[in-house]
Amino acid sequence: MGKFSGMLLVSDFDNTFQYTESALESDGMGALPPLPARNLEAVDRWIAGGGRFAIATGRSLGAFRKPAAGLHINAPVIVDNGGGLYDLAEERYVLRRLLPEGAAEDLAAVEEAFPGTSMEVYLADGRIRALHPTQQNVRHAKLTGLGFQEIAALNEETVPGLLAKALFIAEMPRLVRLRGFMEERGWEERYEMIYSSDHLMELTAKGADKGTMARELKALTGCGTLLCIGDHANDLPMLQAADRAFAPANAIEAVRTAPGVTTVCHCLEGAVADVVALFA
Repeated sequence: MGKFSGMLLVSDFDNTFQYTESALESDGMGALPPLPARNLEAVDRWIAGGGRFAIATGRSLGAFRKPAAGLHINAPVIVDNGGGLYDLAEERYVLRRLLPEGAAEDLAAVEEAFPGTSMEVYLADGRIRALHPTQQNVRHAKLTGLGFQEIAALNEETVPGLLAKALFIAEMPRLVRLRGFMEERGWEERYEMIYSSDHLMELTAKGADKGTMARELKALTGCGTLLCIGDHANDLPMLQAADRAFAPANAIEAVRTAPGVTTVCHCLEGAVADVVALFA
């Protein structure tokens, strides 16, 4: 039994484990810093001490595979902002919550009400369709290395089968109106609508959020203590689910000031390593 036995540490990836905002702002990969050595060393100590470590990301599985290759992870990862729990070692989904049937029709209704809205639609098989893509979509594709196919309309031919999630790209005032449109139609019964940045809103299945999946992962691993760290609004559900919650200094104010959240150093300085140090 090591000092970290029975403890599960779950970290958001972008701007929590690795700082990626600079790459998005620079319109390319040149400004992407390497995985923080301090975090990597701390995770190695954590695992050697009996702890379980996982990432919870808004990225799809395909978009997370490249960074995952450089990480030591010994528990299933949370992908699609809580839409899936995936075991990288066994190459299989442990748990997955796809959008309900009729989601494509709902997305088409959003497009009709807000014509020209940029959205990415993630098919269950990993392919991405983009409606009205902008430079933001292009920058995101460069960051993740996962391309998309542009479509002119939403229908059974362009988005066939079940969907994993949808991502709306717009300025916050428009996203707020989009969410209001969905709430007026009672879609909270079918979907989670979570802001993941000041220009992104994710649509996942009801119950498919990082908090629900973090609790599922805690039960799956048999750990008695759940520690979570994240920087943005989509991380709040897992911070609320955690026994101990943390935020890097670069987190948005709503996260840093949330009840029970302890602020550690900036992501660039190794925020996850700060968390590990607190329990060493």
